[in-house]
Amino acid sequence: MRRILSFLSLLALMGAGLGGQAAATDATAIALDDFSYTDTSAEPTDQGAVHERRLQTFMVALRRNISADPRYRLASSVQDGAAFKVIGGIQKTSTLVQWAKVAVIDVGARKLVMDKLYTFRGDNDESWERAEIFVSREIMAALGAPAPVALAVFNFELEDATAASAGASAMSDASYLAEVTGSVREALGQSGRYRIVDVDSASSEARGRALRDCDGCEAAIAQKLGADQSLIGVVRRVSRTEYTLGFQVRDARTGAVVSRGDSGLRLGADYSWKRGAVRLVSERLIENQ
Repeated sequence: MRRILSFLSLLALMGAGLGGQAAATDATAIALDDFSYTDTSAEPTDQGAVHERRLQTFMVALRRNISADPRYRLASSVQDGAAFKVIGGIQKTSTLVQWAKVAVIDVGARKLVMDKLYTFRGDNDESWERAEIFVSREIMAALGAPAPVALAVFNFELEDATAASAGASAMSDASYLAEVTGSVREALGQSGRYRIVDVDSASSEARGRALRDCDGCEAAIAQKLGADQSLIGVVRRVSRTEYTLGFQVRDARTGAVVSRGDSGLRLGADYSWKRGAVRLVSERLIENQ
């Protein structure tokens, strides 16, 4: 698109020294401008405000996914020492078809390392989200880094062998399980190896059954959410002060188990589940890769 060509022309005039400024950190600086948006579909309904919101959401997610990798940091401009410049635009050509043009420029070498045109179908929040996931992976690959794995981390479940009473106990169990799930998602996301996929929209599909007993159905649910892999976890209460933890990761496309871990018996009350779960996924999933 015109912005890409214009930037390349400007870059050629600025000289090789522009991108050679050393950054104050080891992380490679990336300048990422807002993408442009053009609607040439000639639809009768003006969707300008809707498209502006979706584009803003798209850019927020794109910046978040790139900066989540500790090897990269976002810079406000090339003049601020960015080693790479990412620019692009999206054009809607019909009700169901949109195109995205994306370029990644090596500022120091003054050359394109990526220049691609993509098409994606649909014009709703889901189709825009899928497009952003794909584009972010392509950009990460062009930057030379493996794209983070899109991981759907489902809520941890409780397997209780103590026949604990309902009521207040069940409410506290739910609270502790929520802490476990949130802490595991945070640890995996901060590792830079994973991009955590929102599973809230799949709550109705997963409701009313234990995913640990559904023979891998979580993989299919994760695939519908645009994830590469799924993770389910279980806290097994042996007694009020003894528990074990386990998790299982499947390939969302094939359903094959790609990783699993089990803690063995651990001592501690329910408030220690979170610490044990984070330690387990860190040792068996993050550090082992």
